[in-house]
Amino acid sequence: MKTPMQTAKTSLLEVGYLESGAPAGFPVILVHGWPDDALTWNRVAADLVEAGFRVITPYLRGCGPTRFLDAATPRSGQLVALGQDLVEFAAALKLERYAVVGHDWGARAAYIASSLDAARITHCVALSVGYGTNSPTQKLSYVQVQNYWYHWMMATERGRDIVRNDRHAFTRHIWDIWLPFWKPTDDEFNATAASFNHPDWADIVLHSYTVRWGNAAPYPMYAALEAQFDPAPKLATPTLVLHGADDPVNSPAMSAGKEGFFTGRYQRELIARCGHFPQREHPDAVARHIVAWLRS
Repeated sequence: MKTPMQTAKTSLLEVGYLESGAPAGFPVILVHGWPDDALTWNRVAADLVEAGFRVITPYLRGCGPTRFLDAATPRSGQLVALGQDLVEFAAALKLERYAVVGHDWGARAAYIASSLDAARITHCVALSVGYGTNSPTQKLSYVQVQNYWYHWMMATERGRDIVRNDRHAFTRHIWDIWLPFWKPTDDEFNATAASFNHPDWADIVLHSYTVRWGNAAPYPMYAALEAQFDPAPKLATPTLVLHGADDPVNSPAMSAGKEGFFTGRYQRELIARCGHFPQREHPDAVARHIVAWLRS
């Protein structure tokens, strides 16, 4: 059963979300990344519903229908803010136990939420992002420095102008180069790109990519949370990582060798002939991996 757009209030946000599947099914929250929105999960969600799960796909802060409750709230793109949003969203839905699946920004939020809400999160699945890679002091290979060109671009005046005033052409270029084996139709891109018209999208995107490298100041309201994740704590939540073997932005090396961060069960799978969006490129395979992990 699929429902129309719904909303749930957290301390800072009115979160827009879609829900499908039987209300009595075990809840699985699918969290999208950047530049993307909740529609990225459509094909995966259908398979999870068929497997009997209750599937919930929220829009991140700054995307689509999600709105801040107060105009004065800082438009932070800090990753801990995304993790806190996810935990509060689950609480707003009164979920006693639930699983999280995240891609890109959503994967980082899922890792953080798995630490903050370890008593309630039963399983974590992270796509395209390794854990423990948020620190600005991390050593990057020169290949990865090249892959992060858009991070550095956003620290320039010209880059900021592009994000604010040419966002659709910019994000379409991102999709084209991050999807090496599969090209989305204009209709598919445009359906998601409508979410980027959000009035806070550019501010949150720019803050997220500049604060990570010390090119913007973090907001004091998240200082205590930031301290909890520097260094990254070990996770007890059973965690599965799915990474495209040909990811041109987060090299598969970025998720390799992370076993030491996990005290619970941990598994990593590479998906062949896959770039940065496994859920769009290989939705059937991604859904099979998720269902198997949730049933384990």
